[in-house]
Amino acid sequence: MRSKHVVWKSVGILLLASFFLLFSVYQWGSYSYSDQVAVLAYHHLSEKEQSSVTITPQLFREQLSYLKRKGYHFITLDQFKQYIEGAPVPKKAVLVTFDDGYESFYTYGYPVLQELRIPAVNFVITKDLDHPKATHLPSLSREEIREMKRQSDLVDFQCHSHGLHAKANGKPLLTSYLLADGKPETQDEYRARIVNDTQKCINGLYELHNKKVDTYAYPFGMYHKEASELVQQGGIGYAFTVTSRMATRKDDPLQLPRINAGNPSITPKKLHKTIIRRAIKCKLSTVQT
Repeated sequence: MRSKHVVWKSVGILLLASFFLLFSVYQWGSYSYSDQVAVLAYHHLSEKEQSSVTITPQLFREQLSYLKRKGYHFITLDQFKQYIEGAPVPKKAVLVTFDDGYESFYTYGYPVLQELRIPAVNFVITKDLDHPKATHLPSLSREEIREMKRQSDLVDFQCHSHGLHAKANGKPLLTSYLLADGKPETQDEYRARIVNDTQKCINGLYELHNKKVDTYAYPFGMYHKEASELVQQGGIGYAFTVTSRMATRKDDPLQLPRINAGNPSITPKKLHKTIIRRAIKCKLSTVQT
């Protein structure tokens, strides 16, 4: 049994560490996290449309410009994967991600990323590539993806499923057994459906840029253990959720967290503070263990 002296010493160390970290938070900018990555999640950019996952191109530019001025270092998806496997990353590392493969990434996001020389990854729903203008919001076309890849090595395109970004009876297709002729699919049928869909997404993107496709963003952020195992079986090595915290090597590569940055209420300063708070919390959890 640990003595009271040892226990109180551990408590004292934790309190002291907490004080210094919280003091850094109060200074808003003096804290420089390391060995963590803030993975930012965006969806749609628009000058006119409004929603909880839509921001203006101007706010997008202001957010990224502000983070650059604050000393953040933007990394590529390849650098992020290398970090997860053991390589170092710069202090205050950030990875920019987009979900859904909307055409607004090409129209508004890509020019901003080019201007600021910031890398990003877009998770594409590959079935929408067949009829990109038929979706509720226009989607990226194959030609637009090819053009961006020809022009720049800053952008990457990975999987958001082929045809699983939908729900049946209110339940996500990725995590649910479907009905066919009034009968639920068997476990084998479910497993085959998820693996085949994943492989179809991977192949559809690979043929556009001949770059390895092994990363996934769960549709609606929903997943369970079996779904994770199945997308891995289909060829995925890394998958992102919508859990709001910093990413570290301690994370399961198939359950990687992200911080939402694509809400119109998130000002550049608010985003900066959110990242720092998450980094402090991550650091404190490490101290506690």
